[in-house]
Amino acid sequence: MTDKKFLKIHCFQHADFEDLGCIKDWCIQNGHRINYTRFFEDENLPAPEDYDWLIIMGGPMSIFDDENYSWLKAEKAAIKEAIRQNKTVLGICLGSQLIADVLGARVYKNPEKEIGWFNISLTEEGKKEPVFSGMNEKMKVFHWHGDTFELPEGAKNLAFSEACNNQAFLYNRNVLGLQFHFEVTEESLREMLRNGKEELTAGKFIQSESEILTQKESIKSNNTMMFHILNSLASDEGV
Repeated sequence: MTDKKFLKIHCFQHADFEDLGCIKDWCIQNGHRINYTRFFEDENLPAPEDYDWLIIMGGPMSIFDDENYSWLKAEKAAIKEAIRQNKTVLGICLGSQLIADVLGARVYKNPEKEIGWFNISLTEEGKKEPVFSGMNEKMKVFHWHGDTFELPEGAKNLAFSEACNNQAFLYNRNVLGLQFHFEVTEESLREMLRNGKEELTAGKFIQSESEILTQKESIKSNNTMMFHILNSLASDEGV
């Protein structure tokens, strides 16, 4: 029997109120080590040899905000290098948009903001992929985004919603972009609401704070799927 491999996971965090959520619980339960670059505090980037996985979180900025966030250019270069070196890379919301951008896909404002609990549907490719095995063809997930992306060349489109054609993609089997927030916890949900209340304006795909909070029972199923995805990515590495 071989010893279990413990991963070195590095997290790019863009805002103090958008953290790893339940991903941190998964790391702790499995003995994996987490290090951070918290761009709102420190812009130091790790060398690729210092981590096995790179996880890129969401944030209120867009990928085009280089003038306001000077670290974005260096972050994009680091993501591109991680992909080049065949690291496992997971991007959530803004993170998925950054991955799409460095892979040469267009990132742009979606016609509608999508904030709240809305269904995603699996594509035919999504139904076949182990990362989403066991998920219903439709599932209510938590969204908070105004931008979206075109599919990077060579990537598989795994999911879509009524508001957004590209909700999840897989590139080279070890680079996964999720536009939505499977990682959300009750605490992180309240933090996002506290820090983003001004975005809860009238819109076809924007729910009110009370609508969002009354559906928080969906957090459990979202976290179950997040754990499944992480286990699937880890099993591909023999972890």
